[in-house]
Amino acid sequence: MRGLASIRGVMVALGLALAALPVFAAVQPDEILDDPALEARARQISAGLRCPVCRNESIDDSSADLSRDIRLMVRERLLAGDSDREVLDAVVARYGEFVLLRPDARGANLVLWLAAPALLLGGLGLGWVTIRRRSVLAVPDALDADEQTRLEEILKS
Repeated sequence: MRGLASIRGVMVALGLALAALPVFAAVQPDEILDDPALEARARQISAGLRCPVCRNESIDDSSADLSRDIRLMVRERLLAGDSDREVLDAVVARYGEFVLLRPDARGANLVLWLAAPALLLGGLGLGWVTIRRRSVLAVPDALDADEQTRLEEILKS
């Protein structure tokens, strides 16, 4: 049993090391700005930018070369004196709106933002109408005299 426990311990340690590897590989020390305020702004901007290679992972969490290029571009623009909005506009102009983890709700994106709630409301309305129609159709009419007599004969036998 001691051998199995030690193997399990080694596997857990290896798993933790592999899980932490992308975190260590993401933002490189040579990318970090000397000014803590600018670095904080860069991290805040980078947290809202998607890695085009990794899909749904921010560029700060990604170790892809393209993410590094975007991180460097963000820091260069901040050093040049751009505002946060100007940095985002420059990144979007170069890489497209796909790099935004939360795209703006305007233009063509507005249709996408509104489509899900509209489809949900439409589906709920359709379900409500369907249930109402079924409940109206499911209520049987009262039996006429012949049917009532026939039912009584069946129940007596």
